[in-house]
Amino acid sequence: MEQLKQVNVSLGLMLEQVNPSLEKGIHRHAPSKATQLRLQQLQLAGELKIPFTTGLLLGIGESQDDWWESLETIANLWQEWGHIQEVILQPYSPGLGENFPQSAFPSQMMPELVRRARQILPDEITIQIPPNLISDPQILLECLEAGARDLGGIGPVDEVNPTYAHLDLSDLRTLLEGAGWRLKPRLPVYPQYYHWLPENLRAKLF
Repeated sequence: MEQLKQVNVSLGLMLEQVNPSLEKGIHRHAPSKATQLRLQQLQLAGELKIPFTTGLLLGIGESQDDWWESLETIANLWQEWGHIQEVILQPYSPGLGENFPQSAFPSQMMPELVRRARQILPDEITIQIPPNLISDPQILLECLEAGARDLGGIGPVDEVNPTYAHLDLSDLRTLLEGAGWRLKPRLPVYPQYYHWLPENLRAKLF
């Protein structure tokens, strides 16, 4: 991670959920998803002053209490190190041909989840939601009203969820502007972390 910091302005790792029982369920064949291992990596990122993105994967067998505990864990890590710049709230969406017991996370639950996350997380942490995984435009707008402020990487292909296409950029902009929002690009590092970057990377920002 220290070496990666020299060539990346930010790094990221999804916490997903802090419920360790998932390690015997959906994550039983994924040792890299062990809760303590991921928490250790988030801790190390703070110690190394790496601007960091993390998040929750929703609908993989966890409970609602797990959501709040996971968000509180992230908030506590930020309180200690101040390094988490954004949290992604990602609803599970089955890919084409996936053999997975869970169905898609219900989009209608997202606005209230965003609202509660905004209450738990420090104001300095931005909440991100992936618009291509929320099929109803009205629910997307409700998530913004509830406190989400970032829509992630919008491109021709979602590398994580390739079977879920993004809205055409002009259509997305029209939707947002019609509700009083403005879509604008950003760098992968937030301005409050510029001073953490190595000089060679900081020079490329301007």
